Amino acid sequence: MKRIAVYTSGGDAPGMNACIRAAVRGAIYHGLEVYGIRRGYNGMIAGDIFPMNSQSVSNIVQRGGTILKSARSKEFMTPEGRKKAYENLMNLGIEGLVAIGGNGTFTGAEVFYNEYEIPTVGCPGTIDNDLYGTDYTIGFDTAVNTSLEAIDKIRDTADSHDRVFFIEVMGRDSGYIAIQSGIGGGAEIVMVPETHTPLKKVVSTLKDGWSRSKSSSIVVVAEGDEEGHAVDIAEKIKGQVADKLDIRVTTLGHIQRGGTPTAYDRILASRLGLGAVEGLIKGYKNVMAGIVNNELVYTPFIDTIKKPKPIHDDLLRMVHILSM
Repeated sequence: MKRIAVYTSGGDAPGMNACIRAAVRGAIYHGLEVYGIRRGYNGMIAGDIFPMNSQSVSNIVQRGGTILKSARSKEFMTPEGRKKAYENLMNLGIEGLVAIGGNGTFTGAEVFYNEYEIPTVGCPGTIDNDLYGTDYTIGFDTAVNTSLEAIDKIRDTADSHDRVFFIEVMGRDSGYIAIQSGIGGGAEIVMVPETHTPLKKVVSTLKDGWSRSKSSSIVVVAEGDEEGHAVDIAEKIKGQVADKLDIRVTTLGHIQRGGTPTAYDRILASRLGLGAVEGLIKGYKNVMAGIVNNELVYTPFIDTIKKPKPIHDDLLRMVHILSM
């Protein structure tokens, strides 16, 4: 293998730039030519592909977002779109790909390989931490710390006004951000998609706290909880506790995706970016580079896409015990 390309796709995540940097410099170290693809699969189809060198990734390790830009491509979902992408890669002699993204990114890479046999090694770049085959994904640690900072500030207001705050964090299918920021922020209740938290239990917990002279509480809600968004849950509960509790809602939204990546995310992203390049050199294809028990491992895309990554029961148990 002499020439590879790197791209980011799907939602941005803090640490993607550190991963790009590691992939580019790792490729150069091993004597490969490396190209960048702007805006993911859209750029692959449009031919927005350019050569990169060591200077291309200078002074980016500390930056959030992605210098290669990102997008979700409907055209790549069509055979015609993938054919254009393949032809553009072949015209430049690109023999392998480093894909930085999440579930949708790896699904696209899997389909692309089945049609055109271009080997791809992925790096898990998503704040949700929802990919099987790695303990943590790029951007997760930063997103948790961003959420935690907001929760700490909201708790000050909750305490000052004797209020209950429902705080919604990202996590359409995964409650990892909710559970870790909830534990770190001392939340009384955490609601996640992986387990059902009945509204009557939420009401009971809040009323119990009130009976013990607890004047304020924090409820962290993952956006994908089966009871609905935080606004919906708060509305359902207001009627049952309005005589005793003043309820407010805050949705943190996209601030969780941005910002300077933590040291952990920079190091994780660097390990995975280099690991992806070295995986291609070793002949790996259709796999994701991940870190499990502090060891670099490669997991087939089909497993990262289809296998669940449950939250450990001990974390859910911890919320209940520590909220007393």
